[in-house]
Amino acid sequence: MKRTIAVITTSRSDYAHLHWLLRDLSEHPGIELRVIALGPHLSPEFGHTGKQLLHLPASIITAVECLLSSDRDIGMAKTLGLATLGLADVLGSMRPDILLLIADRYEMLAPASVALCLRIPIAHIEGGETTSGAIDDAVRNAITKMAHLHFACTRKARQRILALGEEPWRVTWSGSLSLDDLRRSHLLSPAQLKEKLGIAVSKETVVAIYHPVTLSRDTVAAAAEMFAALENSGRPVVFIYPNADAGSRKLISMAERFVATHAASRLFVNLDHVTYLSLLKHAGALVGNSSSGMIESTSLKIPAINIGPRQQGREHAANVLNVPAEKKQISRVIKRAFSTEFRESIANLKNPYGDGRASQRIIKVLSKTPLGEKLLLKRPS
Repeated sequence: MKRTIAVITTSRSDYAHLHWLLRDLSEHPGIELRVIALGPHLSPEFGHTGKQLLHLPASIITAVECLLSSDRDIGMAKTLGLATLGLADVLGSMRPDILLLIADRYEMLAPASVALCLRIPIAHIEGGETTSGAIDDAVRNAITKMAHLHFACTRKARQRILALGEEPWRVTWSGSLSLDDLRRSHLLSPAQLKEKLGIAVSKETVVAIYHPVTLSRDTVAAAAEMFAALENSGRPVVFIYPNADAGSRKLISMAERFVATHAASRLFVNLDHVTYLSLLKHAGALVGNSSSGMIESTSLKIPAINIGPRQQGREHAANVLNVPAEKKQISRVIKRAFSTEFRESIANLKNPYGDGRASQRIIKVLSKTPLGEKLLLKRPS
């Protein structure tokens, strides 16, 4: 009999990682795939990114509306409650053999909690990492303790999961799924990218992604320093919308004002992952506080300027330049990132996040791990 595996996806950030895994799961002869989309995926304001799932049969996709139109932390908390209510009905009816969750978005606490109550085994991707500047860190560790199978993106992350008391047979090093796209997809040429985006991208271009810092009382207080440094750089900037967290609308307004007075700069609500990776490949540097600055940037040999505490503690290679959220220091680091000397120094880095074969490692475990009491009952840690 086929085993049913349900996968939760909430936004462009996790779907960018899940794309090839979902495709491979849907084609596996021993797996019946179900996909549950919620949160920003269903929001027109954030680009209705759920349309990226259209390559899958509509019959396997279930939508759960839960995202409040809010720019406050209270809205985040209420969204979590709505997601829990909706998923209780969906998962209670579906009863998959395994529920697969990825990463550390706060919305993922809802399916994890529901699955725990319904005795559905949880598989979790991207546990064991550290980002002490955001609530993501607590979310990730909470899901690790709820989960029954773990897929770590780095060797150090696997060791952290084991240190939390998880049994070794439950913990697999897979590498990061985001690198599967680099290995298996065809990135766009500069000409194709220009045709798609309507702008020419060069090694003088800065890509900027700055998300709300969710552990700060004012989640966007430091963003003005980044915008001032970008102004000072005099370079064209391509902004990508932030995550749908408290403070995101303020960040969007700041980016809109910047673009309105800089003819060579642009703001995009969403880019599909291949287009985004192509943009990074042909641009000069990535600036902000996105996890892609820690993961994909290394394989693309692009300098990544990581601002502030959001990714604090996350493993990375030498192409990542950490800097406080202060205009003069950010300006100094941007100048260094664009230097010929620095570019040459990062040309042959090894990416600690794997080799682009994460999907096959994950599917091997999901398809062969025996179901039943041994999987569901974890030993005390």
